[in-house]
Amino acid sequence: MAAYLQWRRFVFFDKELVKEPLGNDGAAPTAAPASGPAVSKFLCLPPGITVCDSGRGSLVFGDMEGQIWFLPRSLQLTGFQAYKLRVTHLYQLKQHNILASVGEDEEGINPLVKIWNLEKRDGGNPLCTRIFPAIPGTEPTVVSCLTVHENLNFMAIGFTDGSVTLNKGDITRDRHSKTQILHKGNYPVTGLAFRQAGKTTHLFVVTTENVQMLFKKNLFEMAINLAKSQHLDSDGLAQIFMQYGDHLYSKGNHDGAVQQYIRTIGKLEPSYVIRKFLDAQRIHNLTAYLQTLHRQSLANADHTTLLLNCYTKLKDSSKLEEFIKTKSESEVHFDVGTAIRVLRQAGYYSHALSLAENHAHHEWYLKIQLEDIKNYQEALRYIGKLPFEQAESNMKRYGKILMHHIPEQTTQLLKGLCTDYRPSLEGRGDRETPGCRASSEEFIPIFANNPRELKAFLEHMSEVQPDSPQGIYDTLLELRLQNWAHEKDPQVKEKLHAEAISLLKSGRFCDVFDKALVLCQMHDFQDGVLYLYEQGKLFQQIMHYHMQHEQYRQVVAVCERHGEQEPSLWEQALSYFARKEEDCKEYVAAVLKHIENKNLMPPLLVVQTLAHNSTATLSVIRDYLVQKLQKQSQQIAQDELQVRRYREETTRIRQEIQELKASPKIFQKTKCSICNSALELPSVHFLCGHSFHQHCFESYSESDADCPTCLPENRKVMDMIRAQEQKRDLHDQFQHQLKCSSDSFSVIADYFGRGVFNKLTLLTDPPAARLTASLEAGLQRDLLMHSRRGT
Repeated sequence: MAAYLQWRRFVFFDKELVKEPLGNDGAAPTAAPASGPAVSKFLCLPPGITVCDSGRGSLVFGDMEGQIWFLPRSLQLTGFQAYKLRVTHLYQLKQHNILASVGEDEEGINPLVKIWNLEKRDGGNPLCTRIFPAIPGTEPTVVSCLTVHENLNFMAIGFTDGSVTLNKGDITRDRHSKTQILHKGNYPVTGLAFRQAGKTTHLFVVTTENVQMLFKKNLFEMAINLAKSQHLDSDGLAQIFMQYGDHLYSKGNHDGAVQQYIRTIGKLEPSYVIRKFLDAQRIHNLTAYLQTLHRQSLANADHTTLLLNCYTKLKDSSKLEEFIKTKSESEVHFDVGTAIRVLRQAGYYSHALSLAENHAHHEWYLKIQLEDIKNYQEALRYIGKLPFEQAESNMKRYGKILMHHIPEQTTQLLKGLCTDYRPSLEGRGDRETPGCRASSEEFIPIFANNPRELKAFLEHMSEVQPDSPQGIYDTLLELRLQNWAHEKDPQVKEKLHAEAISLLKSGRFCDVFDKALVLCQMHDFQDGVLYLYEQGKLFQQIMHYHMQHEQYRQVVAVCERHGEQEPSLWEQALSYFARKEEDCKEYVAAVLKHIENKNLMPPLLVVQTLAHNSTATLSVIRDYLVQKLQKQSQQIAQDELQVRRYREETTRIRQEIQELKASPKIFQKTKCSICNSALELPSVHFLCGHSFHQHCFESYSESDADCPTCLPENRKVMDMIRAQEQKRDLHDQFQHQLKCSSDSFSVIADYFGRGVFNKLTLLTDPPAARLTASLEAGLQRDLLMHSRRGT
């Protein structure tokens, strides 16, 4: 009897995989394809197919782009644009070449019905004979099915809200056509069909309410078989499986229920099933469901957390290892980060580490090693195997922890990371990988509590990589100064002193001179301060330093070394020694000797400066004053002699001028002043006494009025005269503007900007000498002005 209760399946059709011939082999589309894979290929339909129907020798398809496609027996696919958005339903009449379609031309729930006459054409496309809205009223709803009577007088449309509309009259025309609502229900309409019985026309309506009766009798297996035989879609089958699972769950058959729920995966919300099996007694069923959910790659992070918690509560290590030990990332059906977090919280550190290492979750691996297991050596080894960017970032994140527990090994890794890093393979560097280099300056904070390792790291970087960032050298200098300042052993202190000076002399602090100077001053490193003063040409500061420490010999030594560059140092030294009440005669004498030799100060100012010192008696400056007076006496004698010479020269020049004015000039030169050959006519004679051949004069002269021999010296004299006249005019102009201007300061500022008051070198000739020079210049000018060309 049980056999009669089963549904029987009858096979009415043969199934065959459709192929289309290739167009480039010359074969007709309907010809039998030749053997071999190169002749034919599988038929491919357009993407986005939403609906299909058949009739009149063709398969008809509609897609999401609003196009309708026809596939005849020749397998030549053609189509046209029927809607602007999408096609949802099609119905091809069998006795007429008429096609009814439902689709959308605009967004929203506003489906349109279009009737197409496939035998007539409109611009190459089938002729659309009628268009009207599918929804008769104002309430929006979605079309679920469509059917047309073969007599073209009836069209029925079903909707998801359970209503059915009937269009009576010629469906191809708007005239004489009426629409009425035949049926209203609460369940979606899933099928419509016209049947003609004599003169009576029947319309069959199928809704979800009719179910597909079997459920009410709990005949779920029969309902499932029936649904499959009618090719019910996956959503409909999932509804049956869910109801079957609910039925079994209510009967206490949890194992059978979970098997039915598993068949709904992908259609039914997992939380619906999970809530039913959260009881600890049903954890096995929940585990089975979650496993399948992960195998189908439909699990989220919460599902992974729940499954791992199930494994840990069941203490099923074998299942846990099988779940996490996948070979590659493509085989993973869960969120790896979530799995690692759950395993870590549950105390399965080895499993979490294995998962993190296999899937390159470096942060999780290092967190577990450093925070949970405390295996610092293994964490450092793991970092050494990572690619450069990841090794660099993880050392910045965990470097302080590693430095605190394993300082030497951490320092070694940092040295390699900042010079020529290559990921290690089982403790050996990969020589084929090109080396990378991190910025060593960024890792200095890691050594905050490890000065010994910091010193080793900085010295290594300065030796191996001389172009290290400036911060490396700044920190190394500060570290060496700190060690020097706190060291008690004299020998060690001397060694540290030499290291600090050597670093200062390395030339690495030229651009950060002020910073190095501040560091030396903070640690009272005086030799470094003096060296930096000297490098920065801060001679005044060097002098003041020795003065503050009353280092007299060093004060004189600084003047001797740098007095040529800055003469004021000698004056400061004299003032310094003059203020001392101690016996500084030796140093005062040395300073005075240099001041005398370089003539740096007037004698009166020297006497006034030393007058403030009670110990500086006349004997201290007696030799200075005697030598100064002797030199002045000698200078006076020289000046008087020069005055006599100028007077004699002036008298001679005046006589020559008078002779030139009153007496004829006889030219008795017999040789040319240029070629030194015998003078021949034509010749050129000048009042200065030089004579030239005509052709020599024309070859060497710059102008007809100037003697070529006297011209260079005369030009110098004329330049001097013009300069004096310009200065005289400038002085007069300045005085005039200063008197007439209402804003004297602006006038002075303007002349300052033009460099008028720049320092000039003054001649210290006595008045008589200056007068003689002025007279001499005047005579020379008169001589030049009265010179003329002679022939």
